[in-house]
Amino acid sequence: MMADLKPEERLDDLQVNGYEIIQHPGKFCFGMDAVLLSNFARVKKTERALDLGTGTGIIPILLTAKTEGEAFVGLEIQEESADMARRSVLYNQLEKKVEIVTGDIKEAAGIFGAASFDVITTNPPYMIGHHGIASASDAKAIARHEVLCTLDDILRESAKLLKHKGRFYMVHRPFRLAEILSKMVREGIEPKRMRMVHPFIDKEPNMVLIEGSRGGNSRMTVEPPLIVYKDVGVYNDELLVEYGMK
Repeated sequence: MMADLKPEERLDDLQVNGYEIIQHPGKFCFGMDAVLLSNFARVKKTERALDLGTGTGIIPILLTAKTEGEAFVGLEIQEESADMARRSVLYNQLEKKVEIVTGDIKEAAGIFGAASFDVITTNPPYMIGHHGIASASDAKAIARHEVLCTLDDILRESAKLLKHKGRFYMVHRPFRLAEILSKMVREGIEPKRMRMVHPFIDKEPNMVLIEGSRGGNSRMTVEPPLIVYKDVGVYNDELLVEYGMK
C-alpha cells in the first residue's frame, strides 16, 4: 500500500510488525519516551485504551503490536498531527482497531463519556509555562510545554474517563515526580508502579514511567531502573529489546 505523503513528510520504520509512521521532520517527531511508554503500558484482551495527546498516533499504533487490547483511540487537538495519525493508521491497515479523534484534552470526558476506557496512556508536555516559546501555535512548543493543557487537566479528565480499577500510564520528567504523585492521589488515581529511566548507569534519571489505578489501594512497586546507554552511542541490551531491535 502506498503512503499518502504530503510535502516534506516521511515514513519512519517502527521496527515492529512491519509498521511505519508518517512524520514531518520540521514538526514534532516521536522520541524514545513514547516507545518506552508503549512497552510499559498493559492493555488486556477486550480492553479499550485511550491515548491523550496522541500526536501522530505513535502510541496507539505501537500498542496494537505489543498488547492484546481490543480497541485503541488517540485524542489530538492539532488537526495537522491528527491527519498524519489517521493516514498512518490507514497505511498500516489498522482502521478496525485504531481511531484518531480531533479534540481538546480538557474536554475529553465530554467527548467520550465517563468511565468509557479501561486504560489511558499519555506522553504529555513536560515543561511548565511559556518561557522560550516563540509562538503558542508552534507544534513543537505545544508538544513540549503546557500551552494547551496542563498536568491537572490530564489527571482530572483521566479520572473521569477511566472505569473503576482502570489503569493510567504516563511518561514524564522526574523533577516533577512529587507533584505528579500528589495530584494523582488527589484525583483518585492511586500510583501503583514506577520505573526510572537513566541515560547512563552513573547519571541521574531523565524520565519516569508511572502506572496508576482508578480507585486502587495504596501500594506502589518501584521497578529496577532502565539504563539507556552502556557506552557513548551504544544502547544497553535491555533498551534494544525495548525498541524491538534485538
